[in-house]
Amino acid sequence: MGALSMFRALLVVLLCTAAPLHAASGNQALVAQVTSRLAQMKGVRAQFTQTQTLSAMKQPLVSTGTLVFMRDRGVIWRVETPYVATFVITDAGVTEVDANGKPIRTKSAQGVRGVAQVSKMMRAMLGGDLSALYSQFDVDAHGSASDWTLDLTPNQPQLAQAIRGLHMTGGAFLRSLRIDLANGDTTRIEFTKSEAADDLPSAERTLLSAP
Repeated sequence: MGALSMFRALLVVLLCTAAPLHAASGNQALVAQVTSRLAQMKGVRAQFTQTQTLSAMKQPLVSTGTLVFMRDRGVIWRVETPYVATFVITDAGVTEVDANGKPIRTKSAQGVRGVAQVSKMMRAMLGGDLSALYSQFDVDAHGSASDWTLDLTPNQPQLAQAIRGLHMTGGAFLRSLRIDLANGDTTRIEFTKSEAADDLPSAERTLLSAP
């Protein structure tokens, strides 16, 4: 499943531990502006196109769909092509649900190592709280608060064995995220039609509040 593969790609970043931000002095002001602007939103609703380029496969895997996240609740990740599936990602785990919102299968936080951290990290990246990602990365920022690029490169040998780097672009919202793994695999997610989500319909609140 494309969504779960993406979660596994994100897991490599969990090697990060608490440490000071490593950013060039000239970048710190821009990084602060970017995170402050993104963090103003309680939630985001967007469309996505995810492209996974895997060394073991000749053709990239492409999926499209929509997502909604609330900073204090979790992420609803709806895949529309090439198959239809809905995943609810919270600190408790990853649950696939049917068209009626009924659970099909659940991978708990205990069953999927690091899933709680992945949930928190996804919400952090979408919402502008990037401090956890910076803990063992050097950050190179370019552009302005309305059109920015962040390149994150591991500065710890252990982390560099798993990941080459992260590349993020955006403006008022996160526009794209690329994860380059050390084995040559790449996951790129493009976000379009992003809009602030201050509240959710009752059906989505129910999905994110389910145990």
